[in-house]
Amino acid sequence: MVFFESARPIQVDGGLAVRSKRGKIGEQWWSRRFVDVLEEVCDPGRLSRGRAYARKGQVIDFALTPGQVQARVQGSRSAPYKVTVKISHFDADQWAGITEQLGARALYRAALLAGEMPHEIVDLFTELGLPLFPDRLDIACSCPDWGIPCKHGSAVLYVLAEAFDDDPFLVLAWRGRGREELLGALRGTPEPEDTIDPLAVEDEPLDARLADYYSPAISLGRLRERPPRGAAPPELLLRALDAPPVRVRHVPLVDVLRPHYRDLANPGTEE
Repeated sequence: MVFFESARPIQVDGGLAVRSKRGKIGEQWWSRRFVDVLEEVCDPGRLSRGRAYARKGQVIDFALTPGQVQARVQGSRSAPYKVTVKISHFDADQWAGITEQLGARALYRAALLAGEMPHEIVDLFTELGLPLFPDRLDIACSCPDWGIPCKHGSAVLYVLAEAFDDDPFLVLAWRGRGREELLGALRGTPEPEDTIDPLAVEDEPLDARLADYYSPAISLGRLRERPPRGAAPPELLLRALDAPPVRVRHVPLVDVLRPHYRDLANPGTEE
């Protein structure tokens, strides 16, 4: 027998309501990838009811630790239901190998240190045999519904997906490596070897170069091959200052401010 709540859920004051009020939940590629996974493995009907719960703010709170998310969801009964979502997380040796590979690739290293999640990172995890996104979710709820996941568990998954929107490092933290630990390890790895700078020349005394001082050291053709220097990122100030110990809906304040700094730098990109 399958149990469904017939009464209206008790309204929650200050619950974790997702921002999306219609359509799909999750805006960034990493949160959409997670939503795609859960929509493949979960019952569509319960997911639909879970989306309604997530939009009403029935999820009271959640806590994410390596391999586990624990949350409370308010249903029609007075006591909130307890939801636990578990996945396998990577151990210290596996993360050592992951960090080494991330540090050795300039694109991934620079993006992560800038607080961004490069799309290609999925391929790196796959190459190492350690998929970034789980293909199996172990979901448990204290409600009487035997379905897995129930609507309470589904609501937690959608709230989690939108939390991933705000902080992509939660995806990595769920797999076992938090933001500060990962970034600290990346900062400690040697800089990836870059291509030789065609404009680099050794210092020599002027007397030794009088005969060819006005001759170009390299051809104009090679000069054109030099990649342009990038402009300073609009959120450079956020990186330079110490982050305040303030969180908004479990997300560090600097991560909440970062997209707004970028919007100010590119006012014409918004529709």
